[in-house]
Amino acid sequence: MASILAKLPPPPLFANGRHLLLSTLQKVTAPGIGGRQGQFAFVAKATSDTSDESSTSLVKSVQSVWEKSEDRIAVIGLGFSAIVGLWAIVNFVSAIDKLPLIPTALELVGILFSSWFVYRNLLFKPDREEFFRSANKSLSDILGGR
Repeated sequence: MASILAKLPPPPLFANGRHLLLSTLQKVTAPGIGGRQGQFAFVAKATSDTSDESSTSLVKSVQSVWEKSEDRIAVIGLGFSAIVGLWAIVNFVSAIDKLPLIPTALELVGILFSSWFVYRNLLFKPDREEFFRSANKSLSDILGGR
């Protein structure tokens, strides 16, 4: 028999009312559920059927992409290299962030460049129109448009 002595606030909700989290931290008093008496443990809560439907549609879409791919070893290799690359980028940024002056200098460079970009391209109407023309031309060149 589990008695809830402490409970976290309810999990955040999506716009349509589905629960984002599937479990809450509860204090368990029965010895068989969470180990010793009085320990905190995650206790699963039931979710609505609509979240199960969305998860099954996600699984089906991933399965269809997997079935359509011809070179599955390359897909696995790309996924693995993406994970390794993300890990390396996160570690690189955290290493730079630990250095004393570099984060402040990079922040200053970012502020100066953003200010220059706004002044050069967005502040005055003729410059803004020219910028949007060049951006639309570049986008159409990339997408193979007219």
